[in-house]
Amino acid sequence: MADQKPVEDPAPVSAPEKREEPVSAAGTDNAAIKAASATGSVVKEDALATETAAKDAAALESAPKPDESKSDEPSYLANNPALKKFFGSLPGLVTSTGHAEMWGVPLKDSNDIPTVNVLIKFLRANEGNVQAAEDQLCKALEWRKEINPLALVESGQFSARKFAGLGYLTTYEDEGRLEVFTWNIYGAVKDVKLTFTDTDEFVKWRATLMELAVQELKMKDTTEVIPYDGEDPYQMVQVHDYLNVKFFSVDAVVRTATQKTIEVFATAYPELLREKFFVNVPAVMGWMYAAVKVFVSKKTTRKFHPISYGTNLAREFPAAVADKLPKAYGGKGPELDVAGRIVPLVEDAGKEDLK
Repeated sequence: MADQKPVEDPAPVSAPEKREEPVSAAGTDNAAIKAASATGSVVKEDALATETAAKDAAALESAPKPDESKSDEPSYLANNPALKKFFGSLPGLVTSTGHAEMWGVPLKDSNDIPTVNVLIKFLRANEGNVQAAEDQLCKALEWRKEINPLALVESGQFSARKFAGLGYLTTYEDEGRLEVFTWNIYGAVKDVKLTFTDTDEFVKWRATLMELAVQELKMKDTTEVIPYDGEDPYQMVQVHDYLNVKFFSVDAVVRTATQKTIEVFATAYPELLREKFFVNVPAVMGWMYAAVKVFVSKKTTRKFHPISYGTNLAREFPAAVADKLPKAYGGKGPELDVAGRIVPLVEDAGKEDLK
């Protein structure tokens, strides 16, 4: 797969470089999200006190790497002053937001590998800028406290009339590695205003699908630190299918919902995207690439791939995965409505007609 950079979200980004066949696309970056109050577990400040001396960023960056033969400090801290500084700020961030959970990972101290990986992802998303990473994590924690996406996964009820057939989750084995896919099928939208007018509800539905995918990554169970530079095994593939879509170029409610989703995912789900493919993309959707480019970094947009024909998607993956993809996307596997998981829907919800 090409390496270019859920939340996904309903739309593509800046027109990226094409591959052999029709191209592909998807992603997200920093923006503002709402504030929160108080809840959740709190990190023990005394466990981090010795690592939070009042050193400025410049001093940390230039500090010599400790000799591990004379120190019990783990190498991922000794070799990464920015990560060490970030951990020094973590107790304060948890206290100020009143929330100590990210992607199902209880945020603890620098000895907890799942917590280490969460902070590395926020640092990677901000190219090692500790202050920017702290600001983003703060906003993401505030958003999670307000929205509580974990609760939505467990008990959220969304309208079948609004969202049936619009989103799926699939997983595929590839040489012992689990590949996680989320699918947004925008051609399944039956009533544009019914689906997109309530922007907050659309974002919650989309975030719930994302949370289901994050759970499949099993970040809370990891025992190995991800590389600061290099391949990250805790990422997913997103596919947006625009077959038979005619409304995206003109409808204001779609534009609003798309922009809000991009903003939220850019802030709350950094470094969770491996590749994003936009398939069956009509030419009139060029505005979406421009919209996403405003919020997403160049590093992320390199992960976006527009593909003209959905059946060419399988060519982007090794045979072990390609053969398992739905037939509509060039594979030999069952279609999404048979094999895909969905966000729980309620048949009698959303009966009001939006004019």
